[in-house]
Amino acid sequence: MRCLLISRTGTSDIDKDSNLAENEISDMNRKTNIQLNLSPAERAKLRANKVKKSEITDFAVDELAQMLEVPIERAKELYALADFQQIPSVGIRFAEDLIFLGYYSVDELKGLDGAKLTEAYERKKGYWIDPCVEDQFRLVVYFADTHDYSKNWWDFTPERKQYRLEKDYPSNRPVTAWYEVLGINRK
Repeated sequence: MRCLLISRTGTSDIDKDSNLAENEISDMNRKTNIQLNLSPAERAKLRANKVKKSEITDFAVDELAQMLEVPIERAKELYALADFQQIPSVGIRFAEDLIFLGYYSVDELKGLDGAKLTEAYERKKGYWIDPCVEDQFRLVVYFADTHDYSKNWWDFTPERKQYRLEKDYPSNRPVTAWYEVLGINRK
């Protein structure tokens, strides 16, 4: 077990079996293909400290800021991007969408409602989004609540369809479609 994992939990005693077992489980499910838009200086600092992008969440935000010599807000963003991408079928673009909504960790999503997140996202963007994005919002909330790595966004499609059949979309939903804003021709 690496000492870096231990530093995030604030534990200095490597012989504590409960923390060791907990960290080993998270390492088992850790994604290694985390995408981050790092500056050359940030990349160099990670290399100098022998830290992989997938290990960024092993550090507290203030530790990350100090190690990378970046403002706390930048460290918070990098932490969030890495944390969200640990969720199955979540990539950097959706991680950026969660930050756009003001979330910076998986824990902040606990107990939220995927449909309400979708509605807030659409209002903030000013256009309605593809329904599969709501499935992703449902996935991230489910993951935050359960840490179940076996589900992907498409596992939430039936739930979303049933919910929208029963409750529909709010009356204040934007009328412009995402593909119109992005200039995509859909025939």
